Amino acid sequence: MINVFIGYDEGEKAAYYVLAESIRKYASEPVSITPVSLNNIPKFNREMQDNQSTQFAFSRFMVPYMSNYVGWSIFMDCDMMFRGDIVELWNMREDKYALMCCKHDYTPKTDVKFRGAKNETFEKKNWSSMMMFNNEHCWQLTPDYVSRVSGLQLHQFKWMAHNDLIGSIPLEWNWLVSEYDYNPDAKNVHWTLGGPWFNDYKDSDYANEWFDIYHDIVFTDPIIKDTRFDPFKGTTMEGKD
Repeated sequence: MINVFIGYDEGEKAAYYVLAESIRKYASEPVSITPVSLNNIPKFNREMQDNQSTQFAFSRFMVPYMSNYVGWSIFMDCDMMFRGDIVELWNMREDKYALMCCKHDYTPKTDVKFRGAKNETFEKKNWSSMMMFNNEHCWQLTPDYVSRVSGLQLHQFKWMAHNDLIGSIPLEWNWLVSEYDYNPDAKNVHWTLGGPWFNDYKDSDYANEWFDIYHDIVFTDPIIKDTRFDPFKGTTMEGKD
């Protein structure tokens, strides 16, 4: 079983469900998907910070604990969409590593992202947005540790003995939309600046694919084609003027 944990944010519910469906759609083996939702992690005690753009900014590092420090687990931000088989990603695991991720090396194109959040620049930015944890080697990530250390200690993997414990995954498995040019071969796209569920980003790369999956989840009537601007445009709702 492939164990996947997706960051859950109350303001991005649609993103979570579309990502989960995209994983299921292309997976050739069984996948278990668990939301990393603050109300389900009672031992995580950390107050929201002013520069925290999502509710799972730090709770993502609770995944090894939530996995009982056994086996491998994948974490990913909710603002992603799979276009390939997650089994290909899963098969990249190497036991010599404590963690594997896409090692981005870029400078953000804008200082502001979705919901007006500051788009900060720091070393290893977005490495932690999609991680494969070798859980038994991440024993440092206890609820107490994750709840109290600085954000950079977590996101820059300073809890590891050395960087050689971080394995590399091809960037196509965490392709940064609008930061990178359109890639038709991207396996997993990541709307790090803001996804099509936000009006300001509804025309971003891969948005049409996201809406296709969203429509399949929400609507059973094939007549309804496009809800990008008004989900009930051109329809009649009984009891409504």
